[in-house]
Amino acid sequence: MIFFRSDYSQGAHPKVMEALVKTNLEHTDGYGMDPHCENAAQMIRSLIGIRDCGVHMMVGGTPCNVTLIAAALRPYESVVAARSGHAYSHETGAVEGTGHRIITMEAMNGKLTPDLVDRAWEEYEDEHTPLPRLVYVSQPTEIGSIYSKEEMTALYEKSAERNMFLYVDGARIGSALTSEENDLSLQELARLCDAFYIGGTKNGALFGEALVILNKAIDDHFRFMIKRQCGLLAKGRLIGVQFEALLDGGMDSIYFKMAAHANRMAKKLKDGLAALGVGFFGTSQTNQVFPILPRDVIKELEKDFSFYEWGAEKEGKTVIRLVTGWGTKEPEITAFLDKLKIILQGT
Repeated sequence: MIFFRSDYSQGAHPKVMEALVKTNLEHTDGYGMDPHCENAAQMIRSLIGIRDCGVHMMVGGTPCNVTLIAAALRPYESVVAARSGHAYSHETGAVEGTGHRIITMEAMNGKLTPDLVDRAWEEYEDEHTPLPRLVYVSQPTEIGSIYSKEEMTALYEKSAERNMFLYVDGARIGSALTSEENDLSLQELARLCDAFYIGGTKNGALFGEALVILNKAIDDHFRFMIKRQCGLLAKGRLIGVQFEALLDGGMDSIYFKMAAHANRMAKKLKDGLAALGVGFFGTSQTNQVFPILPRDVIKELEKDFSFYEWGAEKEGKTVIRLVTGWGTKEPEITAFLDKLKIILQGT
């Protein structure tokens, strides 16, 4: 079975595993108060060019989203997000469980715009409604599209105008930053939001994300909130060690090389699908591909390949999601395309 189901279905990059084994017998303080977490945090501060910011080693993406939002908002305040946003569509109401409504907007190609933020305010504007206070976006989005520098700047300016926080979910931020169509640097992103995280789980780590908080109003007593949300890992150094390995070398590190590789594999897959006359849902620019295929074709492919069915069946066809990762190999791409070609020729 060849896996295109997710970019975290494999374990960790060998360099990460080597670092974990090398440091395995060390004794350090717990809960992220160790030299490895501090060194990883300093590496991130150097990468973004901002020394005065909070960097917190978190267990996963959902804990990042839930904890950050809970810390940023008062009880009567809410989140504005695209309807496809991960915090709304794939986190089992975890944010709402903290008492904060997510106001969803129908976003074109998965991306929020300043106009959509204004529309949220038109509906939720007084003490009888949950006050919009935080703009949540993913970079890249849930359907693989990316925000350009112009788009992110416009959102940041609109957020400031509305006195809102702008928070960027960076589960696949490496893929966004290494996309051929990207024009937004990590340093620029850090100056165009109040908080974001660098995702490790979906790019070569066993687990873990690095949450970066640029706005001190959110970072106040943040570790208390991590603990309250059950996210403060006793063996926190395990996350720090991984990010030391992932980010060693800065922008030339394995972190960005792995993400660029995943993007190249996705492009090869997408180009091959297009050559076979396959249509797509959305315009993914990163390591997720969303082809639209007949149901009978999907059933045949599922015999040899693992992937998600992403949408409901319409007129006998369904959107599937194919995801490439750091460990995806070219022969796996070729095998999928060859199998699909044979199936299509027989239909």
